[in-house]
Amino acid sequence: MAAETYNPWTIVNLVFTHLAEQGLHPELGAAGHPGEPAAALLRAFGIVPTVEGDARVQTGIHDELAGLRARLLDAGETP
Repeated sequence: MAAETYNPWTIVNLVFTHLAEQGLHPELGAAGHPGEPAAALLRAFGIVPTVEGDARVQTGIHDELAGLRARLLDAGETP
């Protein structure tokens, strides 16, 4: 069985929504890019964030880029 993948920002959003419902005002990355604080939050929950993110999204991106390359390269060739 393949490992389940999901967008880590979904977890971050869930946590922030819950905190906001409790009357809190969470901030993430107020001093800069939120990526590392978000990763730290995920690690606190025992979730190991990966650089690759959701494998399904990456596969879709690679497929789309391959299709674009094929169309653009084919269109640029002259007989």
